[in-house]
Amino acid sequence: MNASSANVTVVLQDRESFSKAVTKNVIVVVLGISINYINVGLIHTFCKYQIFYTNPRYILFIHLVVNDMIQVTLTIILFIISYTIYKVNVTVCCVFILIALFATENTPLNLACMAVECYIAICIPLRYMQICTVKRTLMLIGLIWVTSMLSVLPDLFITLATQPLDFFHSRVFCIRKTVFPNPLITKKRDITYSVFVVLVWITIFYTYFKILFTAKSASKDGKKARNTILLHGFQLLLCMATYVAPQLLDVVQKWFPKNYIDSLFAYYIIVQVLPRSISPIIYGIRDNTFRRYLKRHLLCKVSPQ
Repeated sequence: MNASSANVTVVLQDRESFSKAVTKNVIVVVLGISINYINVGLIHTFCKYQIFYTNPRYILFIHLVVNDMIQVTLTIILFIISYTIYKVNVTVCCVFILIALFATENTPLNLACMAVECYIAICIPLRYMQICTVKRTLMLIGLIWVTSMLSVLPDLFITLATQPLDFFHSRVFCIRKTVFPNPLITKKRDITYSVFVVLVWITIFYTYFKILFTAKSASKDGKKARNTILLHGFQLLLCMATYVAPQLLDVVQKWFPKNYIDSLFAYYIIVQVLPRSISPIIYGIRDNTFRRYLKRHLLCKVSPQ
């Protein structure tokens, strides 16, 4: 979102009726609490049973869930702030934005790794135990975080080098463009996102078609793996909308100038909230093992001895 978009957002928020603003905030909070409640159940189930935290597949999955919780929580906080406080201290906003960006950029990378794990399990099952170990999975998660940090932290360093000290004591409408205003950051972001999009989609397509054309893919496990990767692809498609957000929101502003704030709300729900509700479906509901243990937590049942 560019600076003009931010100004339009503030003006349109001033014009919104109180009841409409309250309704939007209630919807966002209810959705966020619901998603985080389920995700807490997933994390509790994962930590409680050894069958999950010794399995690379579930370790990658729970890392995705933790990222989802961070992303949902921070975006809800920023959403509520935009309707109540409006402007916050730049330093505080930087912390919120940086953590949210880490979680956002981790998601597509994590989905690509999960697709590769499915590919190894179906296409080269005899080497699965050698390739996919807990140690290598944890190292892979560390690599995901390092990659995201290398993508995001230069924004902070460029801002520290180009902005005066007074800027970090000022108050702004808390979005990425206002706390990292240097034009070089925008160019760097576009290049980085383009590379991410290409690499992640190549991984998704390659793993899907390899599983599709594997001789044994007609089995039940092969079909389930293909469907899982399709769900990853759909989730990834929604997440990738974040990468084209500036261009997309500029188009929306031109096409729907009178309903721009409602379009922003729809964009937020579809791009920021909806993808985070898909993760529990992929393993929390579709996976028989995880579903069996998860029911004990969500339904407050006491597990048998």
